[in-house]
Amino acid sequence: MTRLPQFHSLRGAAVEAIRAADLAVKTEVAQEAARRWQARTLSLRSPLDRTVPERPGRPAKPVLTPPTQVKRRSLGSLKGRVALLHAIAHIELNAVDLALDIVARFASEPVPNSFFDGWMQVAFEEAKHFRMVRQRLNDLGADYGDLPAHDGLWQAAHDTRNDLTARLAVVPLILEARGLDVTPALRAKMRETGDDESAAVLDVIYEDEKGHVAVGAKWFRFLCARQKKDPAATFQTLVRANFRGPLKPPFNDIARAEAGLTPSFYRSMTASTNI
Repeated sequence: MTRLPQFHSLRGAAVEAIRAADLAVKTEVAQEAARRWQARTLSLRSPLDRTVPERPGRPAKPVLTPPTQVKRRSLGSLKGRVALLHAIAHIELNAVDLALDIVARFASEPVPNSFFDGWMQVAFEEAKHFRMVRQRLNDLGADYGDLPAHDGLWQAAHDTRNDLTARLAVVPLILEARGLDVTPALRAKMRETGDDESAAVLDVIYEDEKGHVAVGAKWFRFLCARQKKDPAATFQTLVRANFRGPLKPPFNDIARAEAGLTPSFYRSMTASTNI
């Protein structure tokens, strides 16, 4: 059994998980920290916590390339389904670190403990998703790291590292919400090819992601209310300042609205291009 690093607080656990290059260790520390935090057997911070790293720990593979160099393949072939699952595994791995980074980097923010409850639940579920997708890759004779992947998701964390409201606008309310838009079509295509097992994994991810967007929307609205700012207008201002490129339709308006992300936030931004 792999030995887990020691940690003395929730922030410390999040930092150790982010730093871990062994992905089994990363996901286990994330889930164990979530369990201990929910049981209230961990403090929020400790003087013994290490600093939050600029980049998360990663194994030697996959090779990271620009997004434009990651090939797209048809889902009609086994190679195509493996490529899609590999891309999803990479997204879920980044999502683990993004949730942990919100906890670790903003542990001194004046927010209720329920803020950290929400994000540790997100981290727990993202770790579950990564393991599920990796297991499905293994079932198909592949593994995470076999194909190249891109590094754009972590760039969003780096760009918003000094502003919690901006982080919430970009990560859950753009990047996570995008999953609500594209996952239903992807799982339908998986079922069309007869790959019901992969579609079932996407079912779990889709249902959990609704909750993740809801956590982001809840706390984004909380911070806007405290600052007496309009949430939709604030979202648009922050996105223009911190996100490259327009927001891409089609949008799953119903799932987004169920999570608290109404069209007033994003509909007017589909044609805007940010430099």
